[in-house]
Amino acid sequence: MVKASCFSDSRVLITGGLGFIGSNLAIRLVELGAKVTVIDSLVPQYGGNQANIADIADKLTVNISDVRDSHSMQHLVQGQDYLFNLAGQTSHMDSMHDPFTDLEINCKAQLSILEACRHHNPDIRLVYASTRQFYGKPQYLPVDEKHTLKPVDINGIHKLAGEWYHSLYSQVYDMNACSLRLTNTYGPRMRIKDARQTFVGIWIRLILESKAFEVWEGHQKRDFTYVDDAVQAMLLAASHDDATGQSFNLGGLEIVSLNELADILIQAHGSGEVVHKSYPEDRKRIDIGDYYADDKLIRSTLGWQPQIKLLEGLKLTLDYYRDRMTDYL
Repeated sequence: MVKASCFSDSRVLITGGLGFIGSNLAIRLVELGAKVTVIDSLVPQYGGNQANIADIADKLTVNISDVRDSHSMQHLVQGQDYLFNLAGQTSHMDSMHDPFTDLEINCKAQLSILEACRHHNPDIRLVYASTRQFYGKPQYLPVDEKHTLKPVDINGIHKLAGEWYHSLYSQVYDMNACSLRLTNTYGPRMRIKDARQTFVGIWIRLILESKAFEVWEGHQKRDFTYVDDAVQAMLLAASHDDATGQSFNLGGLEIVSLNELADILIQAHGSGEVVHKSYPEDRKRIDIGDYYADDKLIRSTLGWQPQIKLLEGLKLTLDYYRDRMTDYL
């Protein structure tokens, strides 16, 4: 468990703080008594949404800025105790269509943030939101942190570079930085207007609109992390000295095929219709097949343990959006 004393009255900066995971993290930190500043560009394609923090808007500071603005970051990191670096371009297809924007956000901006910390606040504790995507097609399952890294898209290459920058700065400059390799995070405040963030989001939207949702192929196996469990991992990583310099996989409680996931979602909602389709050719080229994580390292090192099963998590997610659809479409 995370001790409230670790964050009470602390100063916390969250990049991408109006997005899905960032806003859930901000809410939890406010509950723990932290003084939270969130940074978000509110670029429409990237998931930031003021509605995500509607319940705590008067309890934190919002700075509408872009992590690509190095001058802003040099100012904003000063005096902060913690930095949760969650800002990023998450769409794999967007990265293939527009690789230079992905480079600017997921690579160059990450180096700029680390330089701002090195020169203006080298003692800050920093957690980077990394991804399992750069493992590529698994050579064995479950995938542990020693697995070969072989990205299958531009996003994976740039996210890997971002993680390696954090690792390098921890090693060379004695900065307190670590990375969490996230996998299929879902839950309230996720982007549901399209599939830029995760396919689960568009499934949630369509089932709530009483429309059929598509399952491509369906046999692929995945694990899923409910957002509260991901937030707990981030808080543990930020407050635990043994996390410094480490990269940790996150996983979930269950391993299911996409067909099984669709069935669980329909069970959670009480009804629903699925259309089964073949993989589109452009997506098939970057699909990784089956993936699920070996997350024993973070469990043994930090004591992290996911708590929320898929059925419960999907029910909580559906309940969140039932009366809030207009805020997210």
